[in-house]
Amino acid sequence: MLAEMRIQGLGVIEDALLELHPGFTVVTGETGAGKTMVVTGLHLLSGGRAEASKVRNGSGKAVVEGRFEGVLAEHVARIVTDAGGEPDEDGSLLTMRSVSADGRSRAHLGGRSVPVSVLSDLADRLLAVHGQNDQLRLLRPGEQRDVLDRFAGESVAEPLARYREVREEWQSVVHELAERQSRSRELAQQADLLRHGLDEIAAVDPQAGEDAELAEQIKRLAAADELRAAASWAQNAVSGAADGDPDQPGALGLVGEARRRLAATEDPVLRDLEPRLAEAAVLLSDVGAELGGYLDALDADPERLEQVLARQSDLKKLTRKYAADVDGVLAWAEDARTRLAGMDTSEEALAELAARRDELAARLAEHASALSKARAVAATELAAAVTQELAGLAMGQAQIDVTVQRRPAEAGDAAALEVDGERVHAGGSGIDEVELLLRAHNAAPPLPVHKAASGGELSRVMLAIEVVLAHADTVQTLVFDEVDAGVGGRAAVEIGRRLARLARSHQVLVVTHLPQVAAFADRHLVVDKGTAEGVTRSGVKTLEQSERVLELARMLAGMEGTETGRAHAEELLAVAEADKAAADRGKKSGEGRKRKK
Repeated sequence: MLAEMRIQGLGVIEDALLELHPGFTVVTGETGAGKTMVVTGLHLLSGGRAEASKVRNGSGKAVVEGRFEGVLAEHVARIVTDAGGEPDEDGSLLTMRSVSADGRSRAHLGGRSVPVSVLSDLADRLLAVHGQNDQLRLLRPGEQRDVLDRFAGESVAEPLARYREVREEWQSVVHELAERQSRSRELAQQADLLRHGLDEIAAVDPQAGEDAELAEQIKRLAAADELRAAASWAQNAVSGAADGDPDQPGALGLVGEARRRLAATEDPVLRDLEPRLAEAAVLLSDVGAELGGYLDALDADPERLEQVLARQSDLKKLTRKYAADVDGVLAWAEDARTRLAGMDTSEEALAELAARRDELAARLAEHASALSKARAVAATELAAAVTQELAGLAMGQAQIDVTVQRRPAEAGDAAALEVDGERVHAGGSGIDEVELLLRAHNAAPPLPVHKAASGGELSRVMLAIEVVLAHADTVQTLVFDEVDAGVGGRAAVEIGRRLARLARSHQVLVVTHLPQVAAFADRHLVVDKGTAEGVTRSGVKTLEQSERVLELARMLAGMEGTETGRAHAEELLAVAEADKAAADRGKKSGEGRKRKK
């Protein structure tokens, strides 16, 4: 859960500390006080877009810090470890995001600087922010399909993954076949050029690293006389003169004489030196032999030098045309062979590609059909779950239908696919179009949600969907930003009751203007705006019970100064507390029955 959040220099908030309840926390305040900055701070902690315009004037930068407790499960711990961060001493996890006045943004996780994307990955597993923009987005067909897929979980995710894998290969083959057919003349010309280059390289037959080896040979052949003189002198110095002149015994002869003289003495110190001279003699003998071998192999033939120079010239012709060195020429040839394999426009090659396309299309159709069926099953369950939630939000006669229909392929559709005898469009997320329909009452026809619902009803429908998705989500912290807009009266009480029940399994943070919703909170935070010396500042305060009564009375049309307003606020709190107590008793009773079973 998110235990604390500190906001500094963000919008009208100069410095505020939010201590959040593990259950239901509500944030209220007058219009313009800065409630939205709380949600903006959460968006920043979630890796959202940073805007310099949100930085408070004169602050230089905005900073948002969050402290999470009890979140170091395996999948979260891996993110922290990979980023080089560490949990705090008490096991909590600290995150931080700063935005400077010039728009530059920095992120920190567990005391280490990290890319902003790391915070985004972390937030995907820890919290979900739902706002009015999310409601509007849910009205789009593509988003409604995503809602269904999120609700379905693995039952849709697995066939969707298989579908996408095969579709990617199928599209690649379809594209390649179309390209070969439409560009056959151009591809044939390119293939001729590649074949010419491959033939030219094959005629020379270069070997890896050959150009470097030839350069060394040329150096040696060009300096053969100097090399021979140096090696001969060194061999004479080591092994002695070639004619056996005793006046030039060489190092080996001198070492041998030294060994004999030392071995003939009676002094043990000198005799102990003889084995070391023997080792030196072995080493000198090896060097003399290698020098002799070098002299025997040293080629001073002018014809050999010409041959090597000619070979080098042949290689240079290739390196001038295809790459900087012989290894690059060989790499070019390998790439050319690969490209050539994809340029075959013969009837046999095209027929082979067409057969591969048809095979993949058949497999793709099977996966698409399985995906559609999984979505149809999930659609029935989602519709029932949302309808049940609506009954608890004072829309007892309303009913949600979730339709799953296949999108027909249009003429000339490059992604057309035959599935179960239908020609459909195989998109990136399947062949289905998903739509949420609302029946306002039993006699009403099903209509798209945005056409069938009033403003307040639309908010309740969207909230019901969010609550259902929240049960399907794995994240623990849920944030709702004024999702109760356009709602009042009894429906507002039901929304508060619903959010309180949701808070028994999740941490819930709600920004609201409705006192009926705020009354159900476990902790009430108020954003309070004040002006001093011409400067407007906002802070966040945790309300005590008596202060909650005044805040709720204020929210009840500004009635905090009247007995009637306070009485109404106290009544709201009493109703909320009684409802939560009854819900807790029901939960304990249910757990007791489970234990007995």
